[in-house]
Amino acid sequence: MAELERVRAENGQLHQALASHAVVDQAIGVLTVLGQIPPDDGFTVLREVSQHTNIKLVAVAEQVLKHAQGAALPEVLLGELHAALARHAVGNRTD
Repeated sequence: MAELERVRAENGQLHQALASHAVVDQAIGVLTVLGQIPPDDGFTVLREVSQHTNIKLVAVAEQVLKHAQGAALPEVLLGELHAALARHAVGNRTD
């Protein structure tokens, strides 16, 4: 019985991880289009915003998706997102 519970718990964790991964991937796509950044930089932008605001990456990704659908971004994310996008804009790249 303990093994069954362990497998069920692991299954639930895997489902949550897949859902979170999908949200992050979609947010990367939004940032690529709206922020006009290369796709490789989308995850970096999400990570930087997450680290600078101390908000979990998946929560930042969820807010980006809501913003793409017309919702306002919370102020704490707005400034950090603009700064991160500016750092990664095509004209500002050093590589």
